[in-house]
Amino acid sequence: MKKLLLSAIMLLGMNSLASAQVEEPKNAPEVEFALQLKVTLGDAYNCGETQHGLRTIIPITGGTFEGPNIKGTIINGGADYQLANTAINRTELEAIYCIKTDDGVNIHVRNRGIISNGKDANGNPTFYFKAAPQFEAPADSKYAWMNNSLFLCSPDFSQQFKGIVLNVWRVK
Repeated sequence: MKKLLLSAIMLLGMNSLASAQVEEPKNAPEVEFALQLKVTLGDAYNCGETQHGLRTIIPITGGTFEGPNIKGTIINGGADYQLANTAINRTELEAIYCIKTDDGVNIHVRNRGIISNGKDANGNPTFYFKAAPQFEAPADSKYAWMNNSLFLCSPDFSQQFKGIVLNVWRVK
């Protein structure tokens, strides 16, 4: 009987905690625009349906980038590795490539993200595409600040460009 009473009290306490409203914290991170990448792409190919999903590879063939403190070209030879789970309309992506600044500094980029197609609470179609690039710049370069920051990116489909345009923000 004691156990039953204790369980009921615990459940009541959990229900009151679950219904309590949590205020949004006042210290939400801010972002600042860092750069825009205009990435040219080769023809996609796939490895078929693997044990993890449909594996697709999209070659990265070049492009340009520019931001307030950086500008240059995207080096040919990288790729975007995508893994699609068609049952839930979700694709994980990992793009690995290098960029070269106008002053000759090579920076490694690894960009991981999610593409998801679904429906909202009203049954309307939704599209989500966000990624988090990581930059690996020489520690003794003026781009070393990129090593010590988190970044978020989102595609820009409004521009007419053969490839993909990614806008990148640094989390402050």
